[in-house]
Amino acid sequence: MNDLTIVDATAQCCANCGVAGGVSLKSCKACMQARYCNAECQKNHWSKHKKECKQRAAELRDEALFKDPPAKEDCPICFLPMPRKLINCVSLPPATITSVPIYDFSKANEGFADNVTEDYYPCCGKSICHGCLYSNIKSGNEDKCPFCNSEREGKTDEDVVEDLMKRAEANDPTTICLLAHYYYKGKGGLQQDHAKAIELLTKSAELGLSTAHNVLGVIYERGWDLMKAKFHYEAAAMAGHEVARYNLGLLEAKSGNMDRAFKHWTIGASAGDYKAMHQLRTFFEQGALSRESIDAILAAYNNSCAEMRSEARDACIRARTETIET
Repeated sequence: MNDLTIVDATAQCCANCGVAGGVSLKSCKACMQARYCNAECQKNHWSKHKKECKQRAAELRDEALFKDPPAKEDCPICFLPMPRKLINCVSLPPATITSVPIYDFSKANEGFADNVTEDYYPCCGKSICHGCLYSNIKSGNEDKCPFCNSEREGKTDEDVVEDLMKRAEANDPTTICLLAHYYYKGKGGLQQDHAKAIELLTKSAELGLSTAHNVLGVIYERGWDLMKAKFHYEAAAMAGHEVARYNLGLLEAKSGNMDRAFKHWTIGASAGDYKAMHQLRTFFEQGALSRESIDAILAAYNNSCAEMRSEARDACIRARTETIET
C-alpha cells in the first residue's frame, strides 16, 4: 500500500473515534483537514486538534490574503479599470527609483489627491468614474445621469436619501454603504447616528462590498479595536481594495511584522497604490529592499497606472488643478 492510499484511507475516518464514514464525514470548517462523524466527536477531539487546527487555519488565511487580488472593476461607460484615487491615473512620467511622481504630485495637490474617483447614481445603481463625469458635464448633460440618462436636475440631498432608501431595500451593498455615510455625517435630513452607520456598513460588508470593509477598518482602528480593524482591512484587501491593503501594511509595520507589511505594500503598489509605492521606495533607500525587488514592483506599478489613464480622466485632473490654483 503506497502513502497516497494510506492518506486517503485515513481521510475517510473520523479523527476522534476512527469510525469510517466516507463522504458523510464533515470537515473542520477552520482547517478543512480533520473530519468528524458528528459534532460531539469534533468537540471531544478539540483538545488534541486545537494546535494543529489553528496553525493550518492561519496558513489557509495567509494563502488567501497574499494571493493576487481580483481585477479592478471597470467604469461602465469607458470600460477602464476604476482607480481608488483619481490621482493614480494622472498622465505623468513613469515612476522611477528616485522619484514617484504620482505621490509627489498628490502631496503638492492635497486639496484633491484623496478625493473619491467615482460618483454613484441610485437611479441605475452605477458608479461612474470622474473622467466620464467630466466629459458628461462638458457635453452639457450635467443634469442627467451619464449612464441611464435620467433627470437629476433639482435633486436635493433629501431626494437622494429617498432614492437610496428604495435601493437599500433591495439589499444593494453600494447603496447601503452610501446611506451609512449619510447617517455618519448627518446629511440629507437624517439625524447623525454613528451606531446606525456602523450597522449599515456591517450589512454592506456582509454583502461583499470591499469599501464598506475598509471604512469599518478605519473606524475600528480609530477606536483602538485593532483586532476588528485588521479583520475588515484583510477582508477588503482580499477583495482587491488596495487602500485597505496599504492600511493593513501600516498595522503590520506598527506591530513589527515588516515582512508582512512589505508583502501588503508590494501587492498594493502593483495595483497602482501610490502610497504603498512610496513606502517601498523609502525602505529601498534605507537598504531594506533589493534593487531587483524594487525594479519589479515599479514595473508592475507603472503598468497598473497606465491601464487606468485616459484623456478624460487627465482632463478632469487638470481642471481640478486649475481650480485649486486660481
